[in-house]
Parts: sequence; structure tokens; C-alpha cells
Amino acid sequence: MSDDTKTVLFLCTGNSARSLMAEAILNREGRGRFRGFSAGAQPRGEPHPRTIQLLEKLNHDTSALRSKSWDEFAGPDAPRMDFVFTVCDRAAAEPCPIWPGQPMNAHWGVPDPTSVTGSEAEIGLAFHDTYRMLRNRISIFVSLPLDQLDRLSLQTRLDEIGETKDHPQNA
Repeated sequence: MSDDTKTVLFLCTGNSARSLMAEAILNREGRGRFRGFSAGAQPRGEPHPRTIQLLEKLNHDTSALRSKSWDEFAGPDAPRMDFVFTVCDRAAAEPCPIWPGQPMNAHWGVPDPTSVTGSEAEIGLAFHDTYRMLRNRISIFVSLPLDQLDRLSLQTRLDEIGETKDHPQNA
């Protein structure tokens, strides 16, 4: 990782679907300019099988993905984060650790696909929709001219990304 690579931590309660998807998407879409990580307040202990299945189907590297506590990123030996984004409603309301370096943060909540019940097709669609919403937001984020935005302008843009209206389309 080069010195100008921006680090991003995606937080969700269980760290089994949304935050792991975001980590994988950013690590591909960021093209070396960004390095994504993910964690949860109450990690489930392993990625949801559908999360791994979908990411592999879409040719993401899943070899390093694992469900982990956000405590791993709050200690003195943790990577310094430039950005911290919550991707689920519960994590946004929970008290978060104090992150070293005062990273910028925003809430980019998306529905939890692991809570969807119904047919296999309905559950699969929920995972695809979550992936699509996260990919759309991350694509906007990585295209921001970070070196041209002051901190207040950047914070406004990060908040706007979280309010992005997601329209159905193919992932």
C-alpha cells in the first residue's frame, strides 16, 4: 500500500454481508487508490455463504474476507483510517470506537439481505440489490476529486452519497 492510498473501513453490526461486500467492491473499484476493510459491532463469526457466493460469481477476490470485530481497527497497531462508513442502520446508531487520526465518516445504510425471507429467488435478489446499491455508492466515492475538495465539501459529498436514490438495475 502506498503512502497516498486512502484507507476505508465499512462497519455493520454482523459483518457478514453488507460491509464485506463493500470491502470487496472498494478493493476492486479503488484500483490501488483505496484499500477497503470491514468490521462489525457484533460480528457473526463468518461471512454469510450467499455473500461469498455472489462476490465470487462477480469475480471478486474473497480469499481475505472474514467476519471480525471493529475492535481490531481501534487499537494502536491497526491501520490508520481515512474514512469510516456505516452501511446498516443499527451500526449507525451504536456508539463507535474513537478512530485514531479522526477519519471522515458517513452513513450509507442499505437493507440487510440476510434478514430477507421468501423464495430462493427473492433472497438472491435481495443480495444482488444490496451489492448494486453499494457498488453505485462506492463508484461515486472513488470518482470524487479528493485532492480538490476541502474537508467540509468532502463531508457534504460523502453525506450525499449516503442519500443516493438507488434505482433497480442489473448488478
